[in-house]
Amino acid sequence: MIVYEATKTEFLDDVFQDHLVNNICANYNEKIGKINEREVRAWDNSMQYMYRVLCDEEIPNNAGVAIEFKIPYTSKRVDFLISGRDDSKDSVVIVELKHWESVEKVEGKEAIVKTFINIGMIETAHPSYQAWSYAALIQDYNENVQDDHIDLYPCAYLHNYLKSGQDDPLTAPVYRDYIDQAPIFAKGEAPNLRAFIKKYIKYGDDKENLYKIENGRIRPSKSLQDSLSSMLKGNREFVMIDDQKVVYETAVALAIKAQKTEQKQVLVVEGGPGTGKSVLAINLLVELTRRGLVAQYVTKNSAPRNIYANKLKGDFRKNRIDNLFKGSGSYTETPNNEFDALIVEEAHRLNEKSGMFQNMGENQIKEVIHSSLFSIFFIDENQRVTLKDIGSIEMIEKFAKEQGAIITRTELSSQFRCDGSDGYMAWLDDVLNIRETANSDYLGLNYDFRVFSDPNELLTEIQRLNKRKNKSRIVAGYCWDWKKEGKNDPNYHDIVLPEYSFGMSWNLGNTATWAIDEGSVKEAGCIHTCQGLEFDYVGVIIGDDLIFRDGQVQTNHKQRAKTDQSLRGLKSMLKTDSEKAEKLADEIIRNTYRTLMTRGQKGCFIYCTDKELEAYFIERINRASYTYNGNEMFKMAVAEGKEGYDA
Repeated sequence: MIVYEATKTEFLDDVFQDHLVNNICANYNEKIGKINEREVRAWDNSMQYMYRVLCDEEIPNNAGVAIEFKIPYTSKRVDFLISGRDDSKDSVVIVELKHWESVEKVEGKEAIVKTFINIGMIETAHPSYQAWSYAALIQDYNENVQDDHIDLYPCAYLHNYLKSGQDDPLTAPVYRDYIDQAPIFAKGEAPNLRAFIKKYIKYGDDKENLYKIENGRIRPSKSLQDSLSSMLKGNREFVMIDDQKVVYETAVALAIKAQKTEQKQVLVVEGGPGTGKSVLAINLLVELTRRGLVAQYVTKNSAPRNIYANKLKGDFRKNRIDNLFKGSGSYTETPNNEFDALIVEEAHRLNEKSGMFQNMGENQIKEVIHSSLFSIFFIDENQRVTLKDIGSIEMIEKFAKEQGAIITRTELSSQFRCDGSDGYMAWLDDVLNIRETANSDYLGLNYDFRVFSDPNELLTEIQRLNKRKNKSRIVAGYCWDWKKEGKNDPNYHDIVLPEYSFGMSWNLGNTATWAIDEGSVKEAGCIHTCQGLEFDYVGVIIGDDLIFRDGQVQTNHKQRAKTDQSLRGLKSMLKTDSEKAEKLADEIIRNTYRTLMTRGQKGCFIYCTDKELEAYFIERINRASYTYNGNEMFKMAVAEGKEGYDA
């Protein structure tokens, strides 16, 4: 998606006539959402510099110019693109624009610098790395770029930054590899940037390459499950961008520091659904193992471990796989600092006790910190989905201090799931009354969200989409018993909706890899079989534990299945502290549906057993559509009698 595009002539005229920023703002509000004044000032400033650079007769007048291109499957946007052709191929120059005035070199972390942003000096990706990583992602995702062999040439332009000579920190030798791939231009170097553009944009294309990039079919992102085997053989399958890169380098540096000093280090990484926590965790497992450190990947949830083990079984011995991936209850009797690094995914799912009867050990957080010199906890407190989930930042910090560990906190905010839509995530939190958000009426432009009135139609659509790559699944809230007699029989229907002659089995008990099994699209997964994993499309059956009454989304824990262990212990808690018990149950039910509804990379479809809740979702879609795009898609879908209500 491109916010603004024009030919070079049109761009120059818009800047000269002072129309450019107004045009960008109008398109931004329509395509992306609310805009802040800081971005407006940044555009107004930077585009004056690009105006001067492009004022050259040798840069063709019909070359394409684009501003703010949203990279598919992420929330990141490329600042500036120029399209055309060189002597033999189609070309696009990517320009990352920065207003920085000062930079500090960061030792011991690849491609990381320190600069002043908003409130103080912070660590961030080097501009050349940032430009290079954006180009790599476009190359990876866009079919037209690949098939039409469009060459991408990234660079960075820091128009306010004055270099201090040969020893300037921005161009230090440690950054040379990325500067070679994405040259950097500073204040006074506009002629050099102009020469760089002219080298690759010799002939205009009347925006044709921009059209190809914006309208090219998006190939599915590389699946973490599918790529893990290659990664463990030493290949880097995923390009990390921005805050991912910062967290990755911070983690590697802390792991090395812990080794050298024998001082415990704890890194806490906050990040919501789809912010790349799993990609980072696996990349760190690979890198730390490559460096000779004894590292393990730890999760409470067995589903991701089972998927990874299944993918690796043809390439690695079982004992090696088992030594890499561990359950969170594996460290009850481990000596102090037995491991160099423990990488904990879904840290919010950790329990106080381990074992089948929750009677072993002390506290899983304490045990992880005790067992390793370096421990990293990836956490999202809004994904706690059982009463036993005790993982919290406060508790991690408590046990880290008790054991003399140095604590570092950081955050992931870039969005990679849900079409990279921060808007959808914020909208969903607001809709489920988890938190109020500024984007309460913005659903995201390209994310496919639908409400179905008939569960059979929902299942039919998911099955149709699943034929493409076996990456679409049905999941459901835990409102139907998972009966023992049907646990291995796909023809036994646990989830029954008689008014629609609808029935489905829960995921079978004789498989640990429901998420990738051929044919499992006929079975419904629950929170425990899909948390930590992702699909292209997810269909969510919302049961009677989530309803809409008196103008509010409400929860009813009494509608949970008897076989559901998520609320085990609630009855006792209700007798001793009913207010606390009701609050916890409410949070767990909302968090469960938030997690289920964020498993889809491209789309989420829902069916609500409560018709008032269905009407509420349709009303929120309607409100969001009218607010941001005139509701044309919604009106067209209704007019054509399309299945479901689309956003």
